Amino acid sequence: MNEPLRSGPRRRSFVVGIGVGAAAALAGCAATVPTPPTMERLRVKVFPGAQNLALFAGIGQGIFARHGLDVDLQFTQNSVELRDGLAQGAFDIAHAAVDNAVAMREAGREVVIVSGGDNSMNELFVQPGIASVADLRGKTLVVDAPNTAYALQAKKILKNAGVQPGEYAVKEVGGTFQRIKAMQEDRNNSASTLNPPFSLQALQSGLRSLGRVSDLLGPYQASGAFVMRPWAQAHGALLERYLAAWIESTRWALAPANREGAIALLVQRLQIAQPLAVATYAALTDPRNGLAPDGAFDPQGFATLLAIRAEMEGQWGGRPPGQERFVDLQWYRRALQMQRA
Repeated sequence: MNEPLRSGPRRRSFVVGIGVGAAAALAGCAATVPTPPTMERLRVKVFPGAQNLALFAGIGQGIFARHGLDVDLQFTQNSVELRDGLAQGAFDIAHAAVDNAVAMREAGREVVIVSGGDNSMNELFVQPGIASVADLRGKTLVVDAPNTAYALQAKKILKNAGVQPGEYAVKEVGGTFQRIKAMQEDRNNSASTLNPPFSLQALQSGLRSLGRVSDLLGPYQASGAFVMRPWAQAHGALLERYLAAWIESTRWALAPANREGAIALLVQRLQIAQPLAVATYAALTDPRNGLAPDGAFDPQGFATLLAIRAEMEGQWGGRPPGQERFVDLQWYRRALQMQRA
């Protein structure tokens, strides 16, 4: 059985959540892409995981470099670190659950969502003795931050099953790689949402899936790119070039002809065994539940996100505002046109 991806010191290298071997692999991969003096550096922060395959491809295949970009890929331990770092200018672009951007905007921070990415690919996992969502009454739900994104997904699923807030405990643990570890090490940590490759590792270790979030809640806009709006306004051409390269990288990652190369990237970057990488790639390329082609934004899924936030957090008097408050796809559209030219 493969060990779950492990957390480590809070550094920008891939040693965060992955391991020393992956840091060496990252250094080796970076060395294959020359960085001319004219390259523009971009700091991009993400959670460790397979949802970053397009970023891995963009770096490893030299796609970002061909667009004149030197992408410094950084990794975060949790949503608080991610949100605070973006607001403080510690990095330029976040690729993570866009509900974090909604939370930032409601806290008065001038953040804007500029692309989609995926629907989270999450499943609700529980300990082996739990037979249904209703059985989570009186149990412990482990989350990243309790008031954003996948925690709200889980809370909504419980509520739909008649388990109300207050009828279960919520424990803040951190990113997915930390949540699976918490569930594997302590059976009192009863449930959490997990996505590939962690969801596949969860099955291997005996944890039980109660279903895909996409089946339990419907369409959902999860991962996407978001930036501070003043930064986007000051660096519009750079952002468009980055998004164009990222779209190209997403196409490379999803192309059947690149399957073996993409699986090799997952093995290298996530430090997982070949069979797990094969299964992870299959999940990422699932046409219904995998990575969104071209990293497209899903307005219907975002409507679900806002509705869940309004219901579970009581924001906006229960009536979500217009999506334009949070989303501006002008840079993405121009980037897409660059790829079509």
